[in-house]
Amino acid sequence: MGLQRREKEQLVAELHEKFKAARALILTDFTGLEVAQLERLREQLRQQGVEYRVVKNTLLRLASRKTAIEALAEHFVGPNAIVLSYEDPVQAAKVLVNFHKEEPDLQIKAGFVEGKVLGSEEVKALASLPGRDVLLGKLLGGLKSLPTRLVFALKAPLYDLVRVLKAIEEAKGKS
Repeated sequence: MGLQRREKEQLVAELHEKFKAARALILTDFTGLEVAQLERLREQLRQQGVEYRVVKNTLLRLASRKTAIEALAEHFVGPNAIVLSYEDPVQAAKVLVNFHKEEPDLQIKAGFVEGKVLGSEEVKALASLPGRDVLLGKLLGGLKSLPTRLVFALKAPLYDLVRVLKAIEEAKGKS
């Protein structure tokens, strides 16, 4: 028993808004996975603030119209489940790649991240990047150390000058 027309229209409208808000969308083929495995994947993604949905290709095409996600339309064939990430695309990719290692039946088909279409291998490469929080921490650490380095760099010539003046004073005192 499929969705009624009104329900389909609501789902398309909802997905359209989600597509506009998402920072990343990754397409997966879940063929061969059992319901319990899919639920485990859903839960792992949910813990990262990521959504996982099985959606018919016709509805994907309709919902993606006039959004950047439309660039993935050629991949809307066969069984598709979508991964929607609204914050950190790297975390979504990490969860999928790790899950694929445990359950090779899950196939990563393609992705769309920050305005760019990614192939399966590029999505896997994305998973090897540090997460957003790690990158922000490194940036903050780098910015925090800059003033300290600047102070030492500015003090060094003054210390050198003081040593030179002290040496001159000592040399005059001996003559």
